[in-house]
Amino acid sequence: MLEVLAAGLAQLAMIAAPLFVPAGTVYYWQAWVFLGVVAVSKVLPSLYVQRTNPAAMQRRMRGGPTAEARRSQQLVMAGLYGSLVAMVVISALDHRFGWSRVPAAVCVVGDAVAAAGLGMVMLVILQNSYASSTVQVESGQTVVSSGLYGLVRHPMYTANVIMMVGIPLALGSYWGLVFAIPGLLVLAWRIRDEETLLRDELAGYREYTQKVRYRLVPGVW
Repeated sequence: MLEVLAAGLAQLAMIAAPLFVPAGTVYYWQAWVFLGVVAVSKVLPSLYVQRTNPAAMQRRMRGGPTAEARRSQQLVMAGLYGSLVAMVVISALDHRFGWSRVPAAVCVVGDAVAAAGLGMVMLVILQNSYASSTVQVESGQTVVSSGLYGLVRHPMYTANVIMMVGIPLALGSYWGLVFAIPGLLVLAWRIRDEETLLRDELAGYREYTQKVRYRLVPGVW
């Protein structure tokens, strides 16, 4: 529990740095509200998951480019992390220089969207304890086809897309939304590569792809 709490606080600090430094001020109410949303929607639920299913939480904590075993996925994760950092930094610069004017009501909607994405991540972990931050198939892993996995094959990535839309709006920036596009392209690349591995190594996954046709967005792809 202490490890998860420390990791959550460290993540908040890592988000705060590329927000307040480029913004040039701590008087950035959108950033403070967003950090509160992350704390409530991610850090606190993570403590609950750690208590109820510690193995699932530990899988989620091993992430990032260096955690991936294959070079292709290392590049994918570097691109995804880069897109997210750029999104946050540009949003903070937007606040500093006033490139776009986002009404407070839209910022609140952005916070709600980001919270929905973060909450969806936690729900995916509860529905699939093998939902790892890295592309791999573990011993004893089985296909999950119920819950959110009955709608799309990669609900974790769907949650990421929702967050990428919500974050810039929550931070009061329209320009930050531009970086949702490369983020989405990187996720599509990751999904195609991951599905190749899952078809080869996870029993029943080919049959699952015939049952659940859409990868990321129902009715679209």
